[in-house]
Amino acid sequence: MKTVETKYEGGLRTSSVHLKSNNTFQTDAPLDNNGKGETFSPTDTVAAALGACMMTVMAIAGEKEGLDMSGMHLATQKVMAANPRRIAALKVDFYWDNCPLNDSQRDWIKDIGINCPVALSLSADLRQEINFHF
Repeated sequence: MKTVETKYEGGLRTSSVHLKSNNTFQTDAPLDNNGKGETFSPTDTVAAALGACMMTVMAIAGEKEGLDMSGMHLATQKVMAANPRRIAALKVDFYWDNCPLNDSQRDWIKDIGINCPVALSLSADLRQEINFHF
């Protein structure tokens, strides 16, 4: 069963629809690659997917243990390389204001995040620099 359908809209923009929910998003080519940069670039969605996946699996595990997972947030820096043009690194700074976990629980939840499905699906050549600030 298909998950997403995407079409080219012209002007270096695509439009994607999540078939189950009918939610949509667009991408633009970035300014440094002939685009308008008016929304996420395709590589920006990879950066967003890594952070969202990390938080999702951490929340799944934490909530199963009865933990309050609110307050988590992160910022991701995408570093591009040339020849070939690709994502060279994703630098994620993960924050959790008023984190209620002890040191052992923090190590456990960090390991879950670092091993999320997106992180494990990315090329080994793509550096993932994950910093936790609890």
